[in-house]
Amino acid sequence: MIAFDNVAYSYGGGELLSDISLRLAPGSFHFLTGPSGAGKSTFLKLCYAELLPTAGRVTLFDREVRSLSRDDIALTRRRIGVVHQDCQFLDHLPLAANVALPLTVAGKTSPPQDLTDLLGWVGLGQLADARPPSLSGGERQRAALARAIIMGPDVVLADEPTGNLDWEMSLRLLTLLVELNRMGKTVLIATHDLNLIRQAKSQLAARVLRISKRRIQLAGADL
Repeated sequence: MIAFDNVAYSYGGGELLSDISLRLAPGSFHFLTGPSGAGKSTFLKLCYAELLPTAGRVTLFDREVRSLSRDDIALTRRRIGVVHQDCQFLDHLPLAANVALPLTVAGKTSPPQDLTDLLGWVGLGQLADARPPSLSGGERQRAALARAIIMGPDVVLADEPTGNLDWEMSLRLLTLLVELNRMGKTVLIATHDLNLIRQAKSQLAARVLRISKRRIQLAGADL
């Protein structure tokens, strides 16, 4: 589904990631850890072709990213939902319209009940008409997750999604991501939170990847 073959990425004249080879299989659940500045966000951007590798091959859904046109990349990204730590919304639009924006951009429509059901699933059914500035941090992150999956992606990538949340809200968001995985979605979460990882590993077979010295290693059972 997403494959890296001897991938490297250089930034500002120095190599940030080096010699990375791995596969994210359909239906798998991964965590990505590592110190700040190690390249977690960069790795995620390589996963959805926001960045291209400076060496090696990244393959998305059996197609090498360098062979993709701009339109091909746009179509491919519809199969990958991304949740950013600092999620951005259009403050003048109600929550429901913000969540539906990917459909609007793609020129698609969705039955109103589907959007209602999605907002209900993330626990925001009563806030469909609310404006983003009125939302709490946890509500914003759940809204960001709803927006990321409204196109029905095969893969969900989350970059420090619980970084600004308390433990209760972090667990609530994790529950949603675990449910998505059980629906067959591939999930990759970049996080510093080892407690969150331990919680997930008590519920499913999550693999933990660690960036160390520019390479990605499979973490041991010490987590």
